[in-house]
Amino acid sequence: MGEAKATKGYRLPAKWVIHTVGPFWRGGNHGEDDLLANCYREALRLAAALPARSVAFPAISTGAYRFPTDRAARIAVKEIGTFLGDNPLPEKVYLVCFRDETLHAYRKALAAFCVGNP
Repeated sequence: MGEAKATKGYRLPAKWVIHTVGPFWRGGNHGEDDLLANCYREALRLAAALPARSVAFPAISTGAYRFPTDRAARIAVKEIGTFLGDNPLPEKVYLVCFRDETLHAYRKALAAFCVGNP
């Protein structure tokens, strides 16, 4: 958990696919936040090293692994925002939302991050 590996995109419209495995939610007292943050950090580091100009993330661990969506969105936005502030690549990060709940959580997290990091 918390690591990232890349494979070729082959017939996909992407040159690479970056794989990471997020933590299973076990109540929040087992290092889940740090593990999830590390997934984003490592995937972003790998994307920059490839070098990828863009990367797209689903809401890691929020589906079958039951990580609370609001909490996961805050972690994702913080890690992505911090990384982008310190690195030229990737130039763009897409947050992929399959559910309205996820979209609302990301909007809320982005608004809070932007207020705290003008």
